[in-house]
Amino acid sequence: APQTPHLRPLLWLVAAALFIQTLDSTIVNTALPAMAQAMGESALAVHGIVVSYTLTMALLMPASGWLADRWGTRRVFTASLVLFAIGSLLCAVSSQLAALIAARVVQGMGAAMLMPVGRLAVLRAVPRSEFLAAISFIAMPGLLGPLLGPSLGGWLVEYASWHLIFLINLPICAIGLYLARRYLPDFRAEVLAPFDAKGYALLAGALLALSISLELLSARSFAWFWPALGLLLCLVCSAGYYRHARRQRHQHPLFALSLFRVTSLRIGLIGNVATRLGSSGMSYAIPLMLQLPLGNSPARAGLLMMPIALASIAAKRAATGLIGRLGYRRVLVGNTLCIGLCIISFAFLSRATPLPLLLASLSAFGLCNSLQYTAMNTVSLKDVSEAQAG
Repeated sequence: APQTPHLRPLLWLVAAALFIQTLDSTIVNTALPAMAQAMGESALAVHGIVVSYTLTMALLMPASGWLADRWGTRRVFTASLVLFAIGSLLCAVSSQLAALIAARVVQGMGAAMLMPVGRLAVLRAVPRSEFLAAISFIAMPGLLGPLLGPSLGGWLVEYASWHLIFLINLPICAIGLYLARRYLPDFRAEVLAPFDAKGYALLAGALLALSISLELLSARSFAWFWPALGLLLCLVCSAGYYRHARRQRHQHPLFALSLFRVTSLRIGLIGNVATRLGSSGMSYAIPLMLQLPLGNSPARAGLLMMPIALASIAAKRAATGLIGRLGYRRVLVGNTLCIGLCIISFAFLSRATPLPLLLASLSAFGLCNSLQYTAMNTVSLKDVSEAQAG
């Protein structure tokens, strides 16, 4: 951690925000079959619990920086904690799937602001000479969230109740509120740029239309016309944003088109999309696979997920040296192929698979997946100027 003593409470606060955000993104996954059974739904029908949370965060994150500049980092951060706590309480008392999905939207609204606003406060409070140490300190609890989430969720479901998955957030939020009001600086923008409401609406509309179209396609209970209409609406909104950003290039578009002229960022973004299309669904699919076809209990499935998280942490430590020796291109091309082979290997797992082979398969996926995003995200940001960083 940085050596400046008065900054450490701030760093602990932001690290805790990242921890709770990543914990709630993964703790639900191993509990989905039990939650589905309690609500009288099929295990595959409750994926809206996961989608609603992550989609809400994706929709609101682009606005978080402007809101903090307008209302102050302390006020927005504390409001986010309160909203997250309310959403968690609503999740815990929900007895029907529709109510639980709606509560997850409220929870996602709070989670969307926590990490960006916390990082903004650190960016403005920490001296540049200690910034790398500060970001590294904040990132470590974020790695513990995926490590503890599946196992804790499985244990709570098997030996207590799935409602506790959400209730454990309440004391954490209460401590966070106390620390935020005492230690979080209240930064605001000296000159506030106007919010690009039109650009935000177009991007949000494109993302919603795409997500709803994919949801309708997976449900298979709607005529082809409605998913096709949603995809068409997504294309129209995307084209509308491109036209809007091009006309507003000398003002303040939400995401400037000049970003795509940074070659490494363009490659990193395209590579991220392609890789995540293949690997991001695994955090949802693997816990279901371990429980339904492989016959493990929720608690055991959570423990079997731990090798993925442990291998991910190990990959973070090894990534710098490996990339330094082999270079980004070799690492990314070779590692992408390895991720594909790891995912293919899951198709051959069964109840007869020896435990060491199962653990090796899961560990290999965690190692390759973590290495991929470490290299890809570094490539994406390495040539971005300070003026484009926001």
